[in-house]
Amino acid sequence: MDKNKGGGSPPTGAPSGTVEQFGYKQELQRVLTLKDLIVYGMLFIIIIAPFGIFGEVNVVGFGMAPMVYLVGLCAMIFTALGYMQMSNRFPIAGSVYSYVQRGINPHIGFMTGWLILVDYILIPTLNYGLAGVWLHNAIPQVPSWVFIFAMITMNSFINYRGITLMKVLDWVVFAVEILVVIIFVFLGVKFLLSGGGFGGFTIKPFYNPEFFNMKFIATAATVACLSFLGFDAISTLSEETREPEKNVGRATVLTLLIVGGIFILITYIASSVWGARDLAELDPESGIYQIANEIGGEALELFLLGVMVIGSIFGSLTAQAAMTRVLFSMSRDGLMPKFMSKIHAKHKTPYLTVVFVAVFMFIVSFVPPMQLVRFVNFGGLTSFIVLNFAVFWFFFIREKRRHSFGDYVKFLICPVIGMTILGYVWSGFDKPTLILGFSWLAVGVVVAAIKTKGFKEVPEAFRNMSL
Repeated sequence: MDKNKGGGSPPTGAPSGTVEQFGYKQELQRVLTLKDLIVYGMLFIIIIAPFGIFGEVNVVGFGMAPMVYLVGLCAMIFTALGYMQMSNRFPIAGSVYSYVQRGINPHIGFMTGWLILVDYILIPTLNYGLAGVWLHNAIPQVPSWVFIFAMITMNSFINYRGITLMKVLDWVVFAVEILVVIIFVFLGVKFLLSGGGFGGFTIKPFYNPEFFNMKFIATAATVACLSFLGFDAISTLSEETREPEKNVGRATVLTLLIVGGIFILITYIASSVWGARDLAELDPESGIYQIANEIGGEALELFLLGVMVIGSIFGSLTAQAAMTRVLFSMSRDGLMPKFMSKIHAKHKTPYLTVVFVAVFMFIVSFVPPMQLVRFVNFGGLTSFIVLNFAVFWFFFIREKRRHSFGDYVKFLICPVIGMTILGYVWSGFDKPTLILGFSWLAVGVVVAAIKTKGFKEVPEAFRNMSL
């Protein structure tokens, strides 16, 4: 590590648009395109996720589930635009860790990366746990931990073999998920046209004057923001992407918009099918399966359940990839054990990190799901708040990008709105969530203090960089 505290401008003598420009060596394989990144992001978020939580969201949203997701989409777009600005400027792996590291300060960057680790490692662990329970319920003779072990092993092998294999599988799973969405929407529309639900297509799932007010908007933002966690993981693949300075930012914003549109479409159809019936009769955990059975019979219900399991498994695959890239970035900066930055000579993957993450996730999968959910929310939203501040601080303050109205919108107005919305959602965390979150943050401070010798050193990649 080097004692220079810089991090703003890249070292001279390296070609523009390369990782060498930022003090690193290109070790990962550049094979991903804009379309690949969008599919990756959609699988991470899981485009069929509303099927799993529709009952709960529709009850909380007083029958206006699609409006809940529309509010969440509007809230999160400001953070996505922040990711777009930072990925255009710093097309390197590491996501918010790298962006805050260079946008504000290396030490703050580490702490933000430490927080996002919670998001990336616990989302797949939670998915594995849920899928394991579903499979155990289907085959009671096999314990859920056996299913979890098998799923983690399979996905870890795919991650070990490289980004090319994962890209192929992403497209296959994406096709299956889109197929179930198309079938569900088609059968739902057919049902509505026959006079079911509200008696056709109405605006009620978006606007019910009896319940629509500022309190509803606030609740909707809190629920839906958490549903979109994962779009940011696209930036972890910057060093495996062609033209990352262009494609990573575009993919981040487009993924959020496309997924938001699918969420809204699915829940509009489902809400309309349920119609004017009492929401208390809609099962929070399996409400979507009640609706699927109504519009398509038991066959659609079973198909939907099967695709949900597949989506959870392969959504976890993409999350594991994101996790290994963040740890890889931290390790090559000397902030994590050195073995995590070792790259397989043939497959061009951080293979030892893949193994480490697999073991860690299997152990954590035994933690109660609600504890994991609390932890995920704290890590993701806190790191997003810091990311928005980094956009403001780096571009508007340090680089003085205030030459046009567009600069004020991109580097001042959007980040401030993003921080305000996320800050409001963050303020709603309960006491156990805050205790868990700040405990994890405290551990990160200790790790950082040890690795930087009391915050006196910064990564070697920052050598020759000016403030």
